[in-house]
Amino acid sequence: MRATTMGRLAAAWGALGLLALLGYAIWRVGSVALAGLEYPWRTEHVALAAANVVFMAWSEGYRGFQKSFSPRCAARTKCLLKQPTALRTLLAPLFVMGYFAAPKRRLVAVYGLTLGIVAAVLAIHALPQPWRAALDLGVVVGLLWGVASYLLALAAAFELGKSIPIPKRA
Repeated sequence: MRATTMGRLAAAWGALGLLALLGYAIWRVGSVALAGLEYPWRTEHVALAAANVVFMAWSEGYRGFQKSFSPRCAARTKCLLKQPTALRTLLAPLFVMGYFAAPKRRLVAVYGLTLGIVAAVLAIHALPQPWRAALDLGVVVGLLWGVASYLLALAAAFELGKSIPIPKRA
């Protein structure tokens, strides 16, 4: 099955929309984390930040994004290329993230995770600085890992390495 113009548009919109959403989250959370660095930090703030960065890199970045979310989103992005519909094209970033046209179990997981993220954001938002910054630093690391893993998963899904000629050394 050949990719159509609608398929290319849907896949591009899905990928760029997801990357824009992640980029916006990194910018918003990162700016709060950076603002928190202007406050005096004690040993317990540094310890929490260090532990949270390691934990979020492993749980959010590696387990959440790299092992689950990113490969699934890359596969759904490729699906848009081959099987676009008007609704999928219009809502491509939401399709890529699995908010519709997914198995019931996946839909429950996606919506449940979304509610959990909203609850965590509200709870962390209520914390004073620099406690908030100590937690936000880990979130930024996890999100950056997510962007990198999604880009790598896209490259693998679309087999981009096979289309790029690598010059041989003399």
